[in-house]
Amino acid sequence: MTAHTLSQVQGQVCIADRVFNAEEVVALMEKHQLMPHLTREVIIDRAIEAISVTPKEIAFAYSNFFAQRRLSPPELQQFWLQQQGLSQAQLQQKLMRDLKIHKFKQENWGSQLPGYFLQRKTDLDRVVYSLVRTNSLTIAQELYFRIQAGEASFAEIARQYSIGSESQTNGIVGPVELSRLDPTLAGILAKSYVGQLHPPVQLGEWIVIIRLEEQMLAQLDSAMEQRLLDELFEQWVGESVSSHQ
Repeated sequence: MTAHTLSQVQGQVCIADRVFNAEEVVALMEKHQLMPHLTREVIIDRAIEAISVTPKEIAFAYSNFFAQRRLSPPELQQFWLQQQGLSQAQLQQKLMRDLKIHKFKQENWGSQLPGYFLQRKTDLDRVVYSLVRTNSLTIAQELYFRIQAGEASFAEIARQYSIGSESQTNGIVGPVELSRLDPTLAGILAKSYVGQLHPPVQLGEWIVIIRLEEQMLAQLDSAMEQRLLDELFEQWVGESVSSHQ
């Protein structure tokens, strides 16, 4: 029996050559904080159990799975399965579950995407901006006036004076979603026009000079739809798990 073998004998579970009863398995899972994950998967299984998938859908998912990994020849597919410790039936079972989850997402939240996108759009918009970061208001004001007067470019100032990784990129940061930025910084950039140079402002421990370089508005394309579906699904799963704790 190998170290990773798991089997069941007369109501007991054998894991890594050790035998556990049901109570011990539960205690072991709680000890290693595995119960929330198991609860999550059980909740999902119950939610999708009535959803059906066709043999054609499973066959397409199977071929697409290997095509994405550039494993078209059957012998390569079999070799990959052996490496992963999976049988063909186990992989098909996983793909069938993934298909059901995808259908579950579409059925429950597909119609909500336009409205949800509008709610989230401001946070999903991306920006590219220039940043100079210092720890002195006096220095920041001097640098701001030099940039404003055209005595030096933003890139030159950032390379010479900025304290941070942006000094290695001529001060350029992004593209980055507004939701991932400091709220004060995001608020400034959201109300800026391209090319607008802002005077020094305090952000945490730093004094910064900011200029908006590019605004990239989020769009409800297929990739965004999938992202929002995943987001709504994870919110539902999280709430469902919490209600069972």
